[in-house]
Amino acid sequence: MKKLIVIAASAFALAGCTPPETNNKPGNVSVVPEKKSLAMSDAETIDKEKAAWDAVRKKDFDNFKRMMATDGIYVSHHGVLDPDGTISETKELDLTDLSFSDWKVLPIDKDAVVVTYTAHIHGRIKGQPLVATSVRGSTAWVNRDGKWLAIYHQDSEAKPPTSSTKKEERTAPTPGKTLTQASTSSDPIANEKIVWDALKSDNSNAFAALLAPDSIEVEPESVYDKTGSLTTVSQTDFSRATLSEFKSVKIDEDAAIVTYLVKIPGVAPEGEHHTTIWVNRGGSWLALFHQGTPVLKMLQPVSPKESNKPPAKAPPVKY
Repeated sequence: MKKLIVIAASAFALAGCTPPETNNKPGNVSVVPEKKSLAMSDAETIDKEKAAWDAVRKKDFDNFKRMMATDGIYVSHHGVLDPDGTISETKELDLTDLSFSDWKVLPIDKDAVVVTYTAHIHGRIKGQPLVATSVRGSTAWVNRDGKWLAIYHQDSEAKPPTSSTKKEERTAPTPGKTLTQASTSSDPIANEKIVWDALKSDNSNAFAALLAPDSIEVEPESVYDKTGSLTTVSQTDFSRATLSEFKSVKIDEDAAIVTYLVKIPGVAPEGEHHTTIWVNRGGSWLALFHQGTPVLKMLQPVSPKESNKPPAKAPPVKY
């Protein structure tokens, strides 16, 4: 049994750069410098995320909605929600205790950033105790006309690392194995399909080339850097994976989000909602961030004792 928790992100106005005074003395040419956005600091990003949680805890839904981009999405256990859907689910949540750890802020570009962390929570949803007391949450923020707004949020149950959750292993790829790799573009859906072609064909070299050097992957047991992602994908046979329900959201000219459903017989038969943030790095579109959340169609009543029991389902798919 996995908990159901709704969270999203917040935003406040961020002032743009003020150009210096123009020198109009004779003989001088007036030059107005290009106006540039001010990227948020790590501390500012974390403060905004905490403010969003506080709005949820206080049930200040009007303010909470103003924190979201109008085209923003929340990837939940049972689907992809727009801001209205996010508010609707959030209203079912009653938080009694809340704390955070494991903060990591990753710049997307000068106008966007993604933050991931572990939230330690206590409370109830639809009158039932929360099954999980820790979740890994992630939010992407974008600067829209000087205001930083949440354009994406996703969360999944946090679990401690354990050898018992090792996935179905496949034969290690042949050293030096190479396959034709398609070129990525500004289309995040097409890019994601290229990634899965590499995974299905066990082309580790092509998969590695599609990840940004500073990429991170959020999994229930940990947050992996690029090296960690390359290590974990070798433990699963992706050849029978099926992808569906694609949806893309443009962050800005140099970044985009794609979310979709993955099903793998024997590993994730009910499916997982996966999300990747793609970025333009020097003309090449690379995967910067990835997270998966297992499907949960309905909230089942549980007792406080049952909430402490470990889940019996197979571990989620890594990538």
